Amino acid sequence: MRKYMVYRIVFFLIFFLSVNQAIAQENIPELNKKIVEYVESVIGKKIDRGECWDLAYQALNRFNAQWDGKFHYGKLINPKRESVLPGDIIQFKNVKIRYQITNTTYTEFMKQHTAIVYNIKRKNVFTIAHQNTEFSGRKVGLSDLNLNHVVKGNVKIYRPIPGSDK
Repeated sequence: MRKYMVYRIVFFLIFFLSVNQAIAQENIPELNKKIVEYVESVIGKKIDRGECWDLAYQALNRFNAQWDGKFHYGKLINPKRESVLPGDIIQFKNVKIRYQITNTTYTEFMKQHTAIVYNIKRKNVFTIAHQNTEFSGRKVGLSDLNLNHVVKGNVKIYRPIPGSDK
């Protein structure tokens, strides 16, 4: 009987989180949608100098977003309390990621890196768009990020803020 109750609770939690994420995906701000459309149009292309920051810079300026022109890309969000959405921007600082595939453990380091959330797979697991990486060089590529695999460093996620249309 207890085992049955545990299964029901687990099923309910998985269902609730999936539905909650689906609702959040439907409520994507217009600016975030535009940023994702821009990213789709440049996958496989080198943006500006090919630095990771150039992709976010171009996306935010293209749509007249409010930001400081450095590393604060909008409203800082807390992924533990708010849904991360496609079009949000991630800033990594001194980040170490460790994960295992079959019997092999992989470790990645990001001293300073910028990426754009391209797609949400599930809570804390995203497909990100970025350039100046080992796998895609100076061209925009896509890779997966699981925030649960971050073992060190600082990951900040920003929600772009629409600018004024003057």
